[in-house]
Amino acid sequence: MENILVDNAKVMAKGQITLPKDIRRVLGVQTGDRVTLIQKEDQVVMMNSAVYAMKMLQTAMEGEAEKAGLRSDDDVVDMLMEMRGKAAE
Repeated sequence: MENILVDNAKVMAKGQITLPKDIRRVLGVQTGDRVTLIQKEDQVVMMNSAVYAMKMLQTAMEGEAEKAGLRSDDDVVDMLMEMRGKAAE
């Protein structure tokens, strides 16, 4: 079963809300951190912006290693060594 946390926040005059402590803890955000809001129909999903950016990068890069012929850790090491060798020239 999904672990669902439900809480409420009041919208202030400038559209600001205070995220409840439990929500901040689950998102892993602290003072000064950024959050990303994603609107889907009549719902808004909030994510830690760093986590969201990483998920978007992973989605964009999906399958790229295979296209480049990288099928193992050794393939990656070999590619890096080759690149470093060219950079030293």
